Amino acid sequence: MKAVLCKAFGPAETLVLEEIASPEAKKNEVLLEVHAAGVNFPDTLIIEGKYQFKPPFPFSPGGEASGVVTAVGEKVSHLKVGDRVMALTGWGSFAEEVAVPGYNVMPIPASMDFASAAAFGMTYGTSMHALKQRANLQPGETLLVLGASGGVGLAAVEIGKAMGAKVIAAASSAEKLDVAKAAGADELINYSESNLKDEVKRLTGGQGADVIYDPVGGDLFDAAIRSIAWNGRLLVVGFASGRIPELPVNLALLKGAAVVGVFWGAFAQRQPQDNAANFQQLFAWHAEGKLKPLVSQTYPLAQAAEAINMLGQRKAVGKVVVQVR
Repeated sequence: MKAVLCKAFGPAETLVLEEIASPEAKKNEVLLEVHAAGVNFPDTLIIEGKYQFKPPFPFSPGGEASGVVTAVGEKVSHLKVGDRVMALTGWGSFAEEVAVPGYNVMPIPASMDFASAAAFGMTYGTSMHALKQRANLQPGETLLVLGASGGVGLAAVEIGKAMGAKVIAAASSAEKLDVAKAAGADELINYSESNLKDEVKRLTGGQGADVIYDPVGGDLFDAAIRSIAWNGRLLVVGFASGRIPELPVNLALLKGAAVVGVFWGAFAQRQPQDNAANFQQLFAWHAEGKLKPLVSQTYPLAQAAEAINMLGQRKAVGKVVVQVR
């Protein structure tokens, strides 16, 4: 099979496309014929040795995939050969085949194509877990989404609307905000042109945002914690800005606020039934047309490095997908 390989930590340009032996499914795994692979921010980190997991060399990046099951380990009972599925792989998806633990593989609705499925699992899974289990977002509350045109940001906008919240989308350009508005955002903030805290206060009548979804970190986190409402919840989703912020904890005290970590991958493993229930709701919303994964660009397997750079340089809107087949 063909696979994009990382043989030493470095930039995406050092990745190579090679022919390697196909993997075999262990007792608790399934073998997946990969049709499409989603590109996510961890892919930009794992190839440079900056992610919390450091696979042994050589490895293929790519944390999520969609495709068809071609073999099933004896300990896997909920899947069969021929099933159309999405899978959380951690790494390995930028290849024609990948072996995945069965608990990380889920059948997809017949109405969902492979590119949408490859763009769905990680972003919508993360945002659903964040807003439901971690924030307990309630109808009528105000949700502020930072980085609102990115994969997880757009998913948070759509899910927030489906859960009945008023959604304020914040992004760095008018073009990105147009995408968030099309996804259902009620209000927009261009934080490259205006003060985030002042705009949030203005749009909420001085109350602040009940829930803040932050996949960016850095300076935006610093401003966001100062624009949170009483009893607010700030969701720490990621650090796309590159800087992990430090929290003056007196701000949490003064607002009676909570700063809440979001680690969907661990949640999916530790609470599989809750994760499955989340996806049943997500699939239902998708069928109703409330969730529409935006795949802005697709790349062939040979151009996976370009796909990773598109994300690393923060040029991507919505999801970027590697089309393997």
